Amino acid sequence: MHVISENKILGAKVVDADLSQPLSHHDRELIIQWLGEYGVLAFTNQELSPRQLRDFSGNFGELEINVAKIAQDPELPEVMTLSNMVEDGKPLGLADAGQDWHTDMSYSKMIAFANILYGIKIPHRNGKSLGNTEFSNMHAAYEGLPKDIAQVLENKTITHDFNKFWEKMRQEKGSSRPPLTPEQLRAKPPVSHPAILVHPTSKKKVLYANPGYSIRINELPEDESNELLNFLFEHQLQEKYRYAFEWEEKNVLMWDNIWTIHNAVADYRPDEHRYIKRCQVAANLFF
Repeated sequence: MHVISENKILGAKVVDADLSQPLSHHDRELIIQWLGEYGVLAFTNQELSPRQLRDFSGNFGELEINVAKIAQDPELPEVMTLSNMVEDGKPLGLADAGQDWHTDMSYSKMIAFANILYGIKIPHRNGKSLGNTEFSNMHAAYEGLPKDIAQVLENKTITHDFNKFWEKMRQEKGSSRPPLTPEQLRAKPPVSHPAILVHPTSKKKVLYANPGYSIRINELPEDESNELLNFLFEHQLQEKYRYAFEWEEKNVLMWDNIWTIHNAVADYRPDEHRYIKRCQVAANLFF
């Protein structure tokens, strides 16, 4: 397999790979290296069962089982279905997953290393794919911070809350998501992480904050925290840091959650069907 860079910001295409087969140590290390270089990898022309997706994903760390326990494969709880399709009156998956900017698992004590999605059914209109996934480069966003802001963020921590994004999706997207139960809230209490992380493979500093889950800079008064977070959320979404991946069926999309944030574009109608399988990989091999 070999890699083809998409642009200077983020993104690369990996060709001549067969992810249905066991992954060699060499190829595993190569993929980890490429994630550190390109942030987002698209593996073309893949044929994967849910179990093969799970097995490939498990090469890179512990797999998350979502605390909400919805849209999970009944035999493979590590595999989640993202879909707007309905069968016999029942949703086939979580229809509104990721429809705003965030970083998966920043709400967990052990943050995420990677997300791995397999596109089985992708909507198109007028010859163009819909439901594309946008990314923003948090190494570039850190490098682009005013020096005084970067200094303020050194040695600061940020609280991340799973329920913030969950409630935002429920209230703003016309979602069928139920509220989290007290048991689920206890299972995923707010957690804190450094505002600036050093990436484990590239060794570059990255801004570790996101609009979806970040709620408080702990060492600042609340009003100063709110003001600075609002600045960071606007700063990190500048077009110069961004890249949009255009989905095609049989793509496996894998991205590094440590130095990117992402957003699933909800530009398709209910009759324009999208069906994707997803695994989330914790960063336990690196931290």
